[in-house]
Amino acid sequence: MSEKAKEKNSLALEIEKTAAQGSCQSQAQDGKSQSRLNGCVPLSHQVAGHKYGIDKMGILQHPDGTVLKQLQPPPRGLRELQFYTQVFGEDCSDPQLLALRPHLPRFYGTWVSPDTPNDLYLKLEDITRKFSRPCIMDVKVGRRSYDPLASPSKREQQIRKYPLMEEIGFLLLGMRVYQPSRDCYVCHDQFFGRSLMKDTLARGLARFFHDGEKLRKQTVRLCIRKVWNILQWFESQKQLHFYASSLLFVYDGASGVHMATEHNNNNNKHHQHQQPQDLSRTDSPAKSSCDEEGWAGGLPESLQNGVQTGSPLNLEQSNGNGETMMEEEGTERDLSGCFVDEGGEGHVEVRMIDFAHIFPSQTPDEGYMHGLRNLLSVLEKILQD
Repeated sequence: MSEKAKEKNSLALEIEKTAAQGSCQSQAQDGKSQSRLNGCVPLSHQVAGHKYGIDKMGILQHPDGTVLKQLQPPPRGLRELQFYTQVFGEDCSDPQLLALRPHLPRFYGTWVSPDTPNDLYLKLEDITRKFSRPCIMDVKVGRRSYDPLASPSKREQQIRKYPLMEEIGFLLLGMRVYQPSRDCYVCHDQFFGRSLMKDTLARGLARFFHDGEKLRKQTVRLCIRKVWNILQWFESQKQLHFYASSLLFVYDGASGVHMATEHNNNNNKHHQHQQPQDLSRTDSPAKSSCDEEGWAGGLPESLQNGVQTGSPLNLEQSNGNGETMMEEEGTERDLSGCFVDEGGEGHVEVRMIDFAHIFPSQTPDEGYMHGLRNLLSVLEKILQD
């Protein structure tokens, strides 16, 4: 057996062990969210950040399918509100900000509950809503997770959490991955992310793209394309610096047929996620044979043939209802334009989230771009290994 085959089998066994040893949460328990605030419920599939019921501020799901993010205390909350208002304002004519819109959750204004009139919420698009079995990963990007106004103690605290942040430029905050063969989710939290070193990063992130039996290679490729598009935006702008902001990765863990059936059935009504078991566990990372090369590279060589220097390569087509869909069920194009079939892997989303620490600038955001380039390198390494 080749070294790559051994590595692949090792990762599959490691993920299977994680699922078997994880603490089970039944479907009934996971869906048992008590309604509060005019029918809103805690967001059941949140993988990182403040969680409602645990922290005072958390993410809620509105009955109309949007998500509600409680405004943080000033100046952080006002800064985030100002950012969304500026980018999505009807009078926005800044070409850089208009080009940023596709990389963010859509902003629908603010929301206040009559029961708690002093609590203001941002009303945002739920990126996961169109997926039947959403697999979600939250990755904080940038060399510094503290902003320029942070106190010395705050800076030290953030650096201690993950000393490699300065060198690597990103940190895995959490993930949940659906395994069809078990009808369950396997979850990893921020402590798993902080345990990843340079030689285990690729193996750790590979868990997000592994369904318990195989690596979803086309999903990795599509995520690379999305991250590359975000990097292109950053390379063209000098007016904003982002600190403690994240990328949210989402794809559907269901099979192609299952995914299409559920999407069609819920196309014209409020989509409710049917929750399988949730297997949550924090593991120390397994050792990997990854080397340290390619940390500052651009788009990986294996994807260069598919790059367009003008507009991004369009992998999707409109269905006439304001939505996008792949060209054929279970079939899609890779970045060189060739059709590939990997068991019905479909659309992915990669969006920027969390904007409480954004500052105006007149220089490129080198810290964020450093993180994006290194993240692209690791994603390419996952494909190679």
